[in-house]
Amino acid sequence: MTSSSPTSWAQEVIICDFCDKAVQQFCNNCQVNLCGDCINKHVNKHKSLTHDIVPFKNRKVQLIFPECEFHPNQRCEVHCQKCDVPVCIKCFLGQHKGHDAVEISEIVQGKKQQIRREMEEIESVIIPKFKNNDAEIESKILKSAEDYDQLEKETEKLRTRWNEEVDTIFNNVRTLIKSMRDNDMEAKRAYKAKCNNLISEMIQTVRQNKDILQTNRVSDVENYKSKLKEYRDMPADIDVQIPPLNSKTDQGRELSLELGKYMVMLRQGSPSDLTDDALHLSTKRLLDKARVIATISSSVVKSTYSVACLGADEAWVSGGSNIIRRFNIHGFEIDSVRIDVKNTFKGITLTRQGDLIYSDADNNTVNIVRHKKIEILITIPNGWRPWGLYCTRSGDILVSMSDVDSRLKKIVQYQEGAVKCEINKDKYGIPILSPGRYINFVAENRNGDICVSDNNAGNVVVVDQRGNVRFRYDGLPAKRKEPLDPMQIVTDSMGNILVADENNGCLHILDQNGKFLMCVDQCGLDKPSGLSVDGMGRLWVGFKCSGSLKVIQYIR
Repeated sequence: MTSSSPTSWAQEVIICDFCDKAVQQFCNNCQVNLCGDCINKHVNKHKSLTHDIVPFKNRKVQLIFPECEFHPNQRCEVHCQKCDVPVCIKCFLGQHKGHDAVEISEIVQGKKQQIRREMEEIESVIIPKFKNNDAEIESKILKSAEDYDQLEKETEKLRTRWNEEVDTIFNNVRTLIKSMRDNDMEAKRAYKAKCNNLISEMIQTVRQNKDILQTNRVSDVENYKSKLKEYRDMPADIDVQIPPLNSKTDQGRELSLELGKYMVMLRQGSPSDLTDDALHLSTKRLLDKARVIATISSSVVKSTYSVACLGADEAWVSGGSNIIRRFNIHGFEIDSVRIDVKNTFKGITLTRQGDLIYSDADNNTVNIVRHKKIEILITIPNGWRPWGLYCTRSGDILVSMSDVDSRLKKIVQYQEGAVKCEINKDKYGIPILSPGRYINFVAENRNGDICVSDNNAGNVVVVDQRGNVRFRYDGLPAKRKEPLDPMQIVTDSMGNILVADENNGCLHILDQNGKFLMCVDQCGLDKPSGLSVDGMGRLWVGFKCSGSLKVIQYIR
């Protein structure tokens, strides 16, 4: 070991490599520290090698070459390239004669340079990189922890919401039972009172008959009118059957409760279905005759092409102007958004959070309105123009679009601004939607089907989640005078499909398998175009020519 100065060397005690005594000598050939007593021990241990023993201060730091296993007293100072082994001078002149060889010192020097470069890269590049990565991972850990905390909070909110829904269900059942009890008790008490009145009347009749039997007056006897037949017929008993309370449980999947005609079902869906309508209350029935419960007229709205309900009592309306307006059920305009779109048609829909989305065919974008500010949500590829919109239960956006010549049509599903899937051709490679200048409206059903009003073909097309055509509806079962002219299409909580028919001034209602159920045509529907279902299950219908709205009750 060398020292930087005599003073520092004097302060260091260098010991023998064979014992704990202070070093005195040094073997230059073997690079070994030796005390006076261990010199012979070292020489005797390596008798086959030559040793250059010098005072420690005269030592030379040099490479220690390996001992040759074939020639005593020789060290291997070169490396045979052909045999890839270290060799001594005798080996090189013997069996390795003529082979290419490299001095081991050069190999060691090259290796050390490589080690030095690797060491420098590790110290200056890799370690800092790992430290930065460690900081990033720590940040991700903290972020993930926060996200999971938020997920737990959202889960607890859902637990509260589900509990509230369950409480509402059983409160409804309790109210129903109370109503049934009150009606039953009232009917039975009325029946009892009727029977008691008849008993009193019969007792009075018996008294009168006894008097007649005792009288000698002919007129009393002749005027007697028998009530025996009337009394023999006991009044019909009010025997109200109390309906059983039936409940079925499919653990972790479905709960159902039934009391008479009241039925409610709780279905567990995928995590993406845990939204406001995750509890599907199948208690609705179609009315035999729909009725208008509100009419909304506005002097500023000249036509209505698309309607999107917000909650139970409000709806956004898009028409022929560059203003999308929001009305409540009482006819008051409570909000509006002015947009820079010249095209008369603008498809609209609402996100799960209630933000307004509209299509801009002029600029090939789908935009969203957040806090009164307009942002681009989706940029449509060149050569295509967006029209009808629908926000799915999972939050994806369905966009109906056509090329600039209106020859090609397709439905594209976007997830967070990226294309998730496209629906344009069937399994035979034939286009699903017909070419033409009319736009397509689109909606999603509860079973995941995508429903499209194909105005150019005069029918409704329903495809499953894989894009396979399930059925088409051409309007013939409704037996209308004119061909079906489908406009905006919606679905309801029962999975029914509803489409506005502009030609025939009515609304067609189908079940989710395409079976025609009924037409709503008695509500003064003149060229219906826009259509949406509110939170109470009522239809908001917009009209192409008048710009007015009607709110229609069609289920109970």
